[in-house]
Amino acid sequence: MSVPRITKEALKARLEEDAANAPVIMDARLKYPYEHSTVTLPGAVRVDPSDGVDTSGLSPDRDIVAYDSDPEELVSAHVAAMLIRRGFRASALQGGLADWITAKYPTDAKDAPKQAPPKAGDLKG
Repeated sequence: MSVPRITKEALKARLEEDAANAPVIMDARLKYPYEHSTVTLPGAVRVDPSDGVDTSGLSPDRDIVAYDSDPEELVSAHVAAMLIRRGFRASALQGGLADWITAKYPTDAKDAPKQAPPKAGDLKG
């Protein structure tokens, strides 16, 4: 199935035009790239592509844009295809998060993972 793509310029314009009708943004990055990043697209909702996507709160009348960290959009295209098969209007962000950041478009901050301090007795000497 060929999945529609949306350019970063078109998505940015849609987000700036009308917040009430802006597409739902899904962060479909794999676990490691997501957990080790400190940014998301503005207002993005996290979905775990390995668990499937819970569509119970989504309206089929609202566009959905999935993005990931792969410039080839492999994961986001998979998520978008799954949503399309379920009757939603979905697309993948062309170029993914990397192209969005390179263009210096707005992002939201998120916490990066924090390494737990070593426990007593964990150090070997």
